[in-house]
Amino acid sequence: MVYICPRIHFYEINDQVWFPQYLREKVQSCLAIAWTFRAPVIQKTSPAKLVATTIYDVLSRKTTDYTYVDFCAGAGGPTPFIEQHLNAQLQNRLSETRGAGVKEQVGRSRATRSRQETTGVVKFVLTDLHPHLPDWTEASKKSENLTFVSKPVDAANAPVDLIDNDGKKVFRLFNLAFHHFDDDLGRAILRNTLETADGFGIFELQERTISSLVTIFFMGLLFALITPFYFWRSPGHLFFTYVIPIIPFVLVVDGYISCLRSRSPDEVHALMKQCGTPSDGWAIKSGSAQHTWPSGYMIYIMGIKG
Repeated sequence: MVYICPRIHFYEINDQVWFPQYLREKVQSCLAIAWTFRAPVIQKTSPAKLVATTIYDVLSRKTTDYTYVDFCAGAGGPTPFIEQHLNAQLQNRLSETRGAGVKEQVGRSRATRSRQETTGVVKFVLTDLHPHLPDWTEASKKSENLTFVSKPVDAANAPVDLIDNDGKKVFRLFNLAFHHFDDDLGRAILRNTLETADGFGIFELQERTISSLVTIFFMGLLFALITPFYFWRSPGHLFFTYVIPIIPFVLVVDGYISCLRSRSPDEVHALMKQCGTPSDGWAIKSGSAQHTWPSGYMIYIMGIKG
């Protein structure tokens, strides 16, 4: 992995208070599609499904031990789709297990098993410092395994009893979010995570490489092609894409800035060591998976408490 520069904490246009909320929502809607869209030929699967597969592969049989809490959910982002894909994979595993005639564990009573263990599903919870209640309410109607916390939640100061996890461990999710935090805030969030959670996953669709910058550029062109199919009912979205192209401009520029703000697994691990809470007993697993051919890679950093 060859990084083009040290991490630089620039500021993204879409995060600025002066950027109109109307346009911010349009940009966010495009980012949501970037997580769920699968371009034929160049994408084997959507990035959201890739995250679900990574969680399943890394945690393996322990996947159902956790409740998954998105601490920077925004308007919902990819989490509702990650929930769908992960639970679908768990259901497939359960069906294969039953089909193979695997016997119940000796001494384990069916009557005492939780519903999640019986059906092989896991719960997801949406939280944010600025809750998007209308969006979350709509998303939660589509799945009984998706809920939300209606009050503001500070990822750097989340209480241990934030959710009723029914005896499950807590696994924090940061989907395309951790690069937004400067080093001080990143350390504070990791400190709170080590103190109150049992695992975490940082998932980014970009990194500080030339190939990632190239991918961001072509992402802007892709949205210019697909916008009429997704936003044809929104004259404003069409206007700010083709007449005054603010939306694609912000997507590409903020995408470049996101690349420069992204951290490597070693840099995240260094923040953990500096956060003030011992990380002994935590296993860190990291890697990458291609989400867009030929140059787009998802980077993941997952911490698991032993």
